[in-house]
Amino acid sequence: MAKSSNYQSKKIQLNRKVILFSLSIILFAMTLRTPLTVVGPITSFIRDGLGISNVLAGFLTTIPLLAFAVVSPFAPRIAQRFGMEWTLFYSLLLLVAGIVLRSLGTTSLLLLGTVLIGIAISFGNVLIPSFFKMRYPLHIGILTGIYTVSMNLSSGFAAGISYSVATATNWQMALGIAILAAIIGIIFWIPQLREEKVALTGSTSKGNGWGMLIRSPIALAVMVAMGMQSFLFYTMAAWIPEIYIAQGIDANHAGWLISIMQFGQIPMTFLTPIVAAKMTNQRPIVLMFSAFYLLGFTGVLMEWTNYAFLWMIFLGFAGGASFSLSMMFFTLRTTTAYEAAELSGFAQSIGYLLAAIGPTCFGLLHDVTDNWFVPNIIFIVIAISLAVAAYIASSNRTIHD
Repeated sequence: MAKSSNYQSKKIQLNRKVILFSLSIILFAMTLRTPLTVVGPITSFIRDGLGISNVLAGFLTTIPLLAFAVVSPFAPRIAQRFGMEWTLFYSLLLLVAGIVLRSLGTTSLLLLGTVLIGIAISFGNVLIPSFFKMRYPLHIGILTGIYTVSMNLSSGFAAGISYSVATATNWQMALGIAILAAIIGIIFWIPQLREEKVALTGSTSKGNGWGMLIRSPIALAVMVAMGMQSFLFYTMAAWIPEIYIAQGIDANHAGWLISIMQFGQIPMTFLTPIVAAKMTNQRPIVLMFSAFYLLGFTGVLMEWTNYAFLWMIFLGFAGGASFSLSMMFFTLRTTTAYEAAELSGFAQSIGYLLAAIGPTCFGLLHDVTDNWFVPNIIFIVIAISLAVAAYIASSNRTIHD
């Protein structure tokens, strides 16, 4: 009886620990996109309120992506020094500071706060996948699914309410709403600081940084896949509404089509990691999302606007699956948590650099050609490049093979 009672007690304690961990991950994930998605809908409020140019206003969405590219490579080594739990905790504190500064109503603090937000989010982007591998290596799929769905739901909600908040109050308050998720995330993260620490060790390169990763075909394939899917997502978010407006769809309807694409990602971001974790290789998933990308982009290219809803659903499915699988590659193609963090930093650094330049280059291409046909062809070319890289990355090998 005593043994049975002790077993039940340990089981309850374990269940509580898992539930608390899951809640902390959900809340952490909610902090990684909400500070970014609140900006787009209220850009005009910020521009008019501060009297800044359209170029500077547009740069507010590019700054965090550049920060991701610069900071991502350093995140694993910082976490190795200070501990994964504490590094992520400090990143939340930095995020709160950035949100506060950004909301104070001056141009200089707006830019400084945005830089701090980008730096803070970089740590979560890079370290969370390896944190799953470190804490619960047998449940990476379900944890990644919970993480990505939480990220997408919160970002969509934040984008949806920021305009209403700015209209009812002011743009500073609309930017400041992101602080709620950050503060709650800090509170729920504190118990993780008390958990037994697992060392983040096992460098892929024995101190050579990216040297070994650059020589690994699998690591390069993961990096290209991450970069191509990032390029597609941020470029679509920036230009698909304009493309549809040029095809005769009114601006309000075009904006809703992007929302449909965002919501179309949700089921795939949850299911893809769970399925991918159970597969020997993930090539069937790659073939599936590649088909969705090609169908969606072909519909946009051919201007079949009567079926625009369907094309956005397809692109949402493709984007959700490709993003989740790219995140899974960090753990599936490595053997230790530190390797996962290094690969994540390597791939996301290049990936977000491509994401940062993608919308600008896409717009420039439109200006040079004076049409959307050539840019839409580029969408298809990038989707094919993503398919090839992800197909290679999906083989049942690690970065050492």
